[in-house]
Amino acid sequence: MVDHGFFYVINHGYTTNEVGTHLRPKASVSDRHSKSERIFDIANVPFEHVTSEEKTTYAGTMKDTGSYQGYKSRQYWHIDGGVRDQVEHYNINRDITKRGHPEPLRPFLPEISQFARHNHFNVLHPILRLFALGLELPENTLVNIHGYDSVGETYVRFMKYYPRSEEEEIKTKNIWLKGHTDFGTVTILYSQPVSGLQILVRDGSWKWVKHIENALVVNVGDALEFLSGGFYRATIHRVTQPPEDQRQATRLGVFYFCLSNDDVKLVPLSESPILQRVGITRRFEDAAAPTMEEWRKGRTAQYGQSELKPSSESAKVEEEVIAGVVVKHYN
Repeated sequence: MVDHGFFYVINHGYTTNEVGTHLRPKASVSDRHSKSERIFDIANVPFEHVTSEEKTTYAGTMKDTGSYQGYKSRQYWHIDGGVRDQVEHYNINRDITKRGHPEPLRPFLPEISQFARHNHFNVLHPILRLFALGLELPENTLVNIHGYDSVGETYVRFMKYYPRSEEEEIKTKNIWLKGHTDFGTVTILYSQPVSGLQILVRDGSWKWVKHIENALVVNVGDALEFLSGGFYRATIHRVTQPPEDQRQATRLGVFYFCLSNDDVKLVPLSESPILQRVGITRRFEDAAAPTMEEWRKGRTAQYGQSELKPSSESAKVEEEVIAGVVVKHYN
């Protein structure tokens, strides 16, 4: 965790069947096996079963509100060389009632809500307890600022990558999303077989994230790096063109993006005995620290929209400033 901020989780409470491979109509659910084979199938509904017109109705308002709730359409983000992304996603706050949803998805909302609750209490909270113990803090220190019913933006994301043209691949050097860190505290990704995700390791090389059947890929985000005074590192990761034998496949992702409560000020937990021994790495002075709400709104509104400037540290790094903090993008 102090090197890469990345690890796998197994035995997380969802079986392989529960992760699912084919959509079964809700009416056919009659036993644990058929009831469980759903989450990736449900994830495909907002992309394959919703019309373009209805997608527009439920479009997200990232620039205006700093929230990803709803659709992020393809070609919204600028990637490189004038090429825009081929990534579509649909985001659902853990409180599924915060906004409306497309009609084809509505029958599945109770299951999505249950999925969010499972991830929050059975995956996120145990991980946060371990992180707190790693800082030699009371084990519920981080749990207490990740309330399920508190005001905040923790959400489920269904995400679909579509194949790109050869011209787009050449212009972007096969990079689908530049190297970046997530802005929240913890990201939970359900492993799937189409490759593309890579992490940047200490020696400066990019390593593929291997698919492990029914595992969770977990990484630390900016907010936890801030709170831990740099002890836990936000994972630098990117998405590239899949290997040749997978290049015509769409890449479907299921995520639980975790953020602390909106009102949490992202200052280091300086009472940690560990931080008192090893020291605190600060990205800003405590008085200037953003709240979780300020940080996630700034990152959401600007991602893929702002003009990045070359970094003085490396030709492969670009920068922008959000809430007074330098945010780096790795190419």
